[in-house]
Amino acid sequence: MKLSVCTITFRHHLLCFSEIVEWTQRNGFDGVELWGAHARNLMQTHPEYGSDWLRSYGLSVPMLSDYLPTDGDVADIRHRTIQLCRIAQHWSARKIRTFAGNKPSAELSREECRALAGRIGAIAGIVQDHGIRLLVETHPNTLADNVESTLRLLAAADQPGLGINFDALHVWEGGDDPVLARRALAEFIGHYHLKNVRSRTELGVFAPENVYSAAGSRDGMVPLFDGAMEYDCFLAALADECGSEASLEWFGHDCFGTLARDRLAILSRSMSTRGVVGSTGAQQVRLTESRVASRVASSKGHSCT
Repeated sequence: MKLSVCTITFRHHLLCFSEIVEWTQRNGFDGVELWGAHARNLMQTHPEYGSDWLRSYGLSVPMLSDYLPTDGDVADIRHRTIQLCRIAQHWSARKIRTFAGNKPSAELSREECRALAGRIGAIAGIVQDHGIRLLVETHPNTLADNVESTLRLLAAADQPGLGINFDALHVWEGGDDPVLARRALAEFIGHYHLKNVRSRTELGVFAPENVYSAAGSRDGMVPLFDGAMEYDCFLAALADECGSEASLEWFGHDCFGTLARDRLAILSRSMSTRGVVGSTGAQQVRLTESRVASRVASSKGHSCT
């Protein structure tokens, strides 16, 4: 698995981008996932930074993480999408992350669901025309807040260029088993976000209004293997996936220390299970084989109708 750091981690830090890149290289990461706001500003103020410059460090930008509009004027949505694609091309980013609206799937009518899926499909088509893939993130309070609604979104959008940014914690938050969910969505997954929380009761710490606030609480944000979601089985299940890419999405304090330790912990577990899935993970994988096959089959043809 290729691992990247997210520049959103440093949203409230006074750091040069070159400092982040140099640290990322020294600590063995493969890339830098650029927050859309950072990508735009860097392109304007430091045009010398780009894919060639980053490649000189042995790094790449696998994905831009942004928030494309899904309502409003169609011409404006198209204009903003094309602008973002050009920024992604500057960084040679192959993927753009966005969200499927801002309402829980359970609160959307069939007509709203169909309309939103259609708009996302149209945006994905524009992105694909630029040689990039649009990934919708699995996230609460969106149309992709559980596996079934995500599969319905993908079917209704009917756009081959549309994929999923699989945020493992948010899938778990939505009530789905991440191992089962990953297998159900496997053909659509283009990237993974990895993070954890101390307890399910503290998931609110990741609410956007808290995360983006400089004065927001970070209590409950914990290193990857110290939280309530079980990552050993999930990462073991990824062992058969070649070329997967993931980002450590850390929002808490001690950014550099936590990211470095989490990367080493992932590497250590990967080496210890290389070629062999641990007994617990093996049982889980065997359990999912038949269950997921029937689940995916039952979801085929589902749409927002």
